[in-house]
Amino acid sequence: MKMCCPFCGWPDEQPYTTVSVHQTNSGATMWTRCMCGSLQTRVMQGAQAVVTARGKPTNLEVVNQAAA
Repeated sequence: MKMCCPFCGWPDEQPYTTVSVHQTNSGATMWTRCMCGSLQTRVMQGAQAVVTARGKPTNLEVVNQAAA
């Protein structure tokens, strides 16, 4: 099952922009932005990044187009 942004439908497996990556004792934490501007926290689990937190979108035009 493919996960996607609940605001605009952009696939989670394709981060729109990577903001930063930080190494931790358990792997890495990645901060990304979705196409709608939602800031996401991702935890690297092996080769896969899992979205663990998601902020509100900043580009409401993209959100409105996705809802239409």
